[in-house]
Amino acid sequence: MYIPDEIVDEVLRRCNIVDLISGYVSLQKKGSNWFGLCPFHNEKTGSFSVSESRQMFHCFGCGVSGSAYTFLMKYENFTFPEAVRFLAEKEGVVIPEGENPEEARKKESRRKQLLDVLYDAELYSYNCLRNPRGEQGLSYLRGRQLTDETIKHFGLGYAPKNSKEVIGYLKSKGHSDENIIAVGLGEFSEKYGMSGKFWNRVMFPIQDVNHRVIGFGGRVMGEGEPKYLNSQETEIFNKRNQLFGLNWARTSRKKEMILCEGYMDVISMHQAGFTQAVASLGTAFTEQQAKLISRYTKQVVLAYDSDEAGIKAALRAIGILRAEKMYAKVMSMRPHKDPDEFIKALGQEEFQKRIDEAENGFYFEIRMLERGFDLSDPDGKTQFHNEIAKKLCTFEDELQRENYLNAIAEKYVIRADILKDAVKRYAASGVGTKEKQIDFSVPKPLASAKMRKDQLKEEKYKRSANLLLAMLWQMPEFYQAVRDYIGPKDFQTEEYQQIAELLFQKLEAGEKVEPALMISRFEEEHLQQLAGEIFSAREEAMLGLSGEGEDPAPDKETDRKVFKEVLLFVKSTAYEKLAEDAPLAEVVKYQKDIEQLKKLKL
Repeated sequence: MYIPDEIVDEVLRRCNIVDLISGYVSLQKKGSNWFGLCPFHNEKTGSFSVSESRQMFHCFGCGVSGSAYTFLMKYENFTFPEAVRFLAEKEGVVIPEGENPEEARKKESRRKQLLDVLYDAELYSYNCLRNPRGEQGLSYLRGRQLTDETIKHFGLGYAPKNSKEVIGYLKSKGHSDENIIAVGLGEFSEKYGMSGKFWNRVMFPIQDVNHRVIGFGGRVMGEGEPKYLNSQETEIFNKRNQLFGLNWARTSRKKEMILCEGYMDVISMHQAGFTQAVASLGTAFTEQQAKLISRYTKQVVLAYDSDEAGIKAALRAIGILRAEKMYAKVMSMRPHKDPDEFIKALGQEEFQKRIDEAENGFYFEIRMLERGFDLSDPDGKTQFHNEIAKKLCTFEDELQRENYLNAIAEKYVIRADILKDAVKRYAASGVGTKEKQIDFSVPKPLASAKMRKDQLKEEKYKRSANLLLAMLWQMPEFYQAVRDYIGPKDFQTEEYQQIAELLFQKLEAGEKVEPALMISRFEEEHLQQLAGEIFSAREEAMLGLSGEGEDPAPDKETDRKVFKEVLLFVKSTAYEKLAEDAPLAEVVKYQKDIEQLKKLKL
């Protein structure tokens, strides 16, 4: 949803980037900047710099740069609007939605009221677990070998047997019957009046990625039904778009996420150190949940129950993950049923070993498929091989499909050329493809020497373009001297052109260029990253990896020499590209501009 630029800027101006990043990274002041260990790559000496004056961060080790929004997008895996909303809430800025600000304020007020009901309900159940009424619930959780620290970490609670108690508490906090019902905590009947939906249950708060309670799961104490009760879908809770434990798992920094079936599986895994575990919320795994996970990782290990229902759920999840271009593996729980039971019996080291040995998702699919055929019978084997061919059609990526085809052919002793013919046949009939026929042509390999030469040229261009734009920003007098000879179209890529156009507009108008606000003009993370690199390029060139806190002392003579060098390189590169097919008059103009720049005295 569109957020006005003035709101984006206001939020950023209110936020102090040092205070924000200090909540994630330990920073120490060195000179004019703050330094710490980079959270985006492994390092032993702090090369991660945060500038309070520029409201930017930059790592001299891995090159990551940007504003407060960029940091949140990279660390928390937020989209740009999510990062703006997160900071807006933190800084007390109301974001208007739609064209009617009054309606936007009402909607935001309504959402806050509902979240407040759930917050108070969570506080109530949390406290109930820790007083005599919650003894049964606490005994159950300790019986499941959860530590007090884990119980606190997940905010676990208890709903008393008297269902009216929580309603009375919520009403005493000023919440209306309407809002209590709207969040799924209460129900009204003519006979009994208002009563709570959750009673005599251990309560599992369901939180969004910002740690706000949006619903509950409740496990009954005793023999009541249903065993697990989940909040109904509400204005602020959609089960298909949420995952239990994601608020913690998204910052685990593990290469994969572990997807399982229940609350206790997630909690047990987190307690054992596997903080990358999440679970769907009483529904089958959905496409929306796969998209959500894909924001954090492309690798998912399925840790479903080892029974037939678990196998069926795993097969379904593998297909959904593949459609989202993600990689699935399946870990074996045997001889145990689920992760919670497995960890209690065999421990975390063995569990890690099972993660490391998890079976490739496609191999798992084929192995499960194999169970339906008699491979001792030639007809059964033929049918099985044809089904393999159909499965291979589900890969859209040509290289991936080719690799799996060869691996499966070797694994099941099938001639690869015959299997490929079968895949072509099924693909031509539309099996497993989306309106396009599979292309089996093999691209010609590029000469490695040429690739390396092109790569070096690209790296030099990027360094030069970054430094040129950085120096134009930091030394506006240089811009005034060359404004007639350089423009956004002189830069090679669309990304550079977008950033140059915005910068040149500011310089032309004589406006002060604020790096953090410039970076925030771009919603895409790669553009924010590039803009951040540009605004740090001069310091990067002069400081290298030294990590010193003081800005380098200005040296006008060196600046003039470097500026002219990178300016001529960028302009000449543009000329080389232009000379291939541009009109003669335009080519001649470029030649004259380059000659003038060579003679230019700065």
